[in-house]
Amino acid sequence: MMLTSTKLSALFAAKHDKAQQPTYPYDATLVLIALALMSIGVIIVTSASMPVADRLHGNPFHFAIRHGIYIVGAILAAIAVLQLPMQFWRVTNPYLLFAAIGLLLAVLLIGRTVNGSTRWLALGPITIQAAEPAKLFFFAYLAGYLVRRYEEVTENLKGFIKPLGVFFLLALLLLLQPDLGTVVVMFATTIGLLFLAGARLWQFFALVFVGLMAVVALIVFEEYRLKRVTSFLDPWADPFGAGYQLTQSLMAYGRGNWFGQGLGNSLQKLEFLPEAHTDFVMAILAEELGFVGVLAVLGLILWMVIKALHIGNHALERGRAFDGFLSYSIGIWFSFQTAVNIGASAGILPTKGLTLPLVSYGGSSLIIMSIAVAILLRIDFELRVDGVQALNRGEKRKAKASASNTKPKADATSNAAANASSQAASSTSVAKSKPEDEGKAGIKAILARVAEEADND
Repeated sequence: MMLTSTKLSALFAAKHDKAQQPTYPYDATLVLIALALMSIGVIIVTSASMPVADRLHGNPFHFAIRHGIYIVGAILAAIAVLQLPMQFWRVTNPYLLFAAIGLLLAVLLIGRTVNGSTRWLALGPITIQAAEPAKLFFFAYLAGYLVRRYEEVTENLKGFIKPLGVFFLLALLLLLQPDLGTVVVMFATTIGLLFLAGARLWQFFALVFVGLMAVVALIVFEEYRLKRVTSFLDPWADPFGAGYQLTQSLMAYGRGNWFGQGLGNSLQKLEFLPEAHTDFVMAILAEELGFVGVLAVLGLILWMVIKALHIGNHALERGRAFDGFLSYSIGIWFSFQTAVNIGASAGILPTKGLTLPLVSYGGSSLIIMSIAVAILLRIDFELRVDGVQALNRGEKRKAKASASNTKPKADATSNAAANASSQAASSTSVAKSKPEDEGKAGIKAILARVAEEADND
């Protein structure tokens, strides 16, 4: 009996005395990366916008206050989207595409024109840049299409061309604003996602070739775009004309050196560099924080992109194709937009009006980028919860199986006990047994049952 009780104690300790490992429902690293980029953005936007804000509004912190409000709105929007299950995006992505088309049409009809471009919808005190939600909605639709028509995309040309037709429609509406930068980002993300989905190589290279030819044609047939390209190739040929903005940006990069001039000590932000707190915020960051500051921002964005691709890969391994493709598209989107923004300010690419993700001034971009990060968090959350639920279901199945296995044995034991009791009753009717014998038989039956339960466990 001592051996039996020792065995039961060991089994109980093995099952219930394990140290509980802490589990986190969300990826804390991804949250910290996003908050770090936002914090850097607040500091640099405040520093870069003070001179122009003081001249235009009489308050050097005008744009800084607005940027802070945008960040609060972005965080609230991200928290709200984080509550939406991914099933919502899987079901509604076709309707989101119609919403994107409607927003782009509304911009052309009732949009507000700034600096010759009609890109904004004014809703009272709120101004929305329609191209930002259009990008996210299109990527959600593209991920859903690849799930619904995966075999067509990978096996025949018709399935490969269908999503490109939708892209060309959105590109046409964007070019009427005009907004070539957003078209380029959407095109790069589309071909990257089609390539990752398994499109044939000849289709992929043909699409890249046709896209490059289309971009060249758009540049050649628009005089202002052609001037941007020629000034990009040799900005010092006209440093006070077409190449003025780029030369001032290059001066900011040159003054930054390794560790910068110090926070707040930029000279180019004194209205020498136009759009210093929006499209060229990286130039001011490079001037004040130097190469080390630029490397830190690039490292954070690269880390976020790697996390997005890792989440997408994990989702595909777990059979969540829509979640995986959407994660891939967000990672490609962030990386390519960062490359275009920094490349334009550093003279590597022609100047384009694209913001630096989570850093540049701009409410629409900041809110949509935060929503994209929230979608990544939600995908990762559902993958973690799905794993826990699967584990729990497995443990429940094992418990049911063990219960079903032990039940016949228990029934057999009870039947044996019943037979023994009936035999004892019959024997008592024939001849009376001694009380000591009955007590020993009962103890033996109890010990036998305890031993059988221990063996079953």
